[in-house]
Amino acid sequence: MDTMEHSENTTEAVVGETERERRQFAKMTKTPIPKLVVMLGIPTMLNMMVSSLYNLADTYFVSGLGESATGAVNVVLSLMAIIQAIGFTFGMGGGSIISRLLGKRAQKEADEVSSSAFFAAGVVGVLILCFGLLFLTPLMWLLGSSSDAVLANAKLYSRFILLAAPFMCMSFVMNNLLRSQGKALLSMIGLVTGAVINVALDPLLIFAFDMGIVGAAVATFISQIISFLILLFMFLSGRSITRLRFKSISRNPKVYAEIIGTGFPSFCRQILASLCTVLLNWAVKSYGDGVLAAMGVVQKVFMFAFSIALGVGQGYQPVLGYNYSAGRFDRVRSAYLFTLAFSTLLMSIFAAVCAVISPFVMREFLESPDSIAVGTLALRLQCICMPLLPLNFMAGLTYQVVGNKALAALLSCSRQGLFYVPAIVLLPWMMGLLGVQSAQSVSDFLAFVFAVPFTIAFLKRLRRMQAEVAAAEAASETEKTGGAE
Repeated sequence: MDTMEHSENTTEAVVGETERERRQFAKMTKTPIPKLVVMLGIPTMLNMMVSSLYNLADTYFVSGLGESATGAVNVVLSLMAIIQAIGFTFGMGGGSIISRLLGKRAQKEADEVSSSAFFAAGVVGVLILCFGLLFLTPLMWLLGSSSDAVLANAKLYSRFILLAAPFMCMSFVMNNLLRSQGKALLSMIGLVTGAVINVALDPLLIFAFDMGIVGAAVATFISQIISFLILLFMFLSGRSITRLRFKSISRNPKVYAEIIGTGFPSFCRQILASLCTVLLNWAVKSYGDGVLAAMGVVQKVFMFAFSIALGVGQGYQPVLGYNYSAGRFDRVRSAYLFTLAFSTLLMSIFAAVCAVISPFVMREFLESPDSIAVGTLALRLQCICMPLLPLNFMAGLTYQVVGNKALAALLSCSRQGLFYVPAIVLLPWMMGLLGVQSAQSVSDFLAFVFAVPFTIAFLKRLRRMQAEVAAAEAASETEKTGGAE
């Protein structure tokens, strides 16, 4: 990106800028990198961890209803991944664009992208609701129901998830939009409140009101609606930098193409996560409901762990977008290296603790000793490669934010698409149940190796671009000095 373009855009956009917008720009481009990344990364990490608690809480309380109910929650996890994929597509796509626009101080364009992403996600969410209810039975079979009991429970649970789909899609968009403009704390409030309500309602509705798995579904539905309303309030009350307005919704197809194109890596990552869950469910079908439930628990614990890397990485996203567009490539490089080191440290600590307590975790969700043993080994194998996760994710996120859609999509698809899909197909055939348990670890290691050269290339590019900025500034200073003489 041309350096002069940065300065011209920035200068032009200052006209009409509010004091709050100026303060936010200064915060994102001048605050020391470690402080800024931690300040944005910690709330975002907590945000993502809390988000993963929705399913984990449901699984924990539903486990008291038997392994078929636990298996059903795991089946519906794939459906939720699809809904999340839509939300992340518009949210990460819109968020990546507006962080660059705000870095250029293009407020009107940022409002247009935010409003368009929000309402488009709502429309797609309604379509998911309609088609999901229309084809509910074949959908639940397709997603990996291993028996009639699992199918029956999955249908009961999924109906309420589908009803919440439009609100979930729009919530994910608002959440990502707030994070992308450096308002991670505001985005956290909505999700944390929803998660607390979900955890509180689960035992009440499942056991006290004797609603069974329907109670878990209703609890999730109510918590998602409340999260949506809280996040919407943040925008309507003027607490966000960008605004959601009907008049700002774009009628230009190119705007939506840019949002979807930029968000496509996130879509791929989430859809592949859903596909991988389906493949896992099919891979363990022959081992019975107990193994299905065990691997489902492992998946949810792993997702909770991954939310650490995901959260810190998404806290880094607005730092990258603002500073890259402002031409502060030295800060981008510092932010990348610090975030990578910070998230790797956190993942290492979590992996070590999780490896030690994995048997106790499994016992909280499962009853059968065989199922507990299967889950314990699978989780410990995944802990080995957990510290490697941040590099691959950050490489994909970085290329996504700077606008390199092709590389972003490739990196985002590598972990699950290039490596896990073949692993979960081939390894069980070669190694039996051990192949199922080790497939994720193998794919995580290969994804790490795959991301290394792309990371090195980006860091070299930043160093070169910063040298060009320094040379341009030196030439400009020389010109001014010569003119003054």
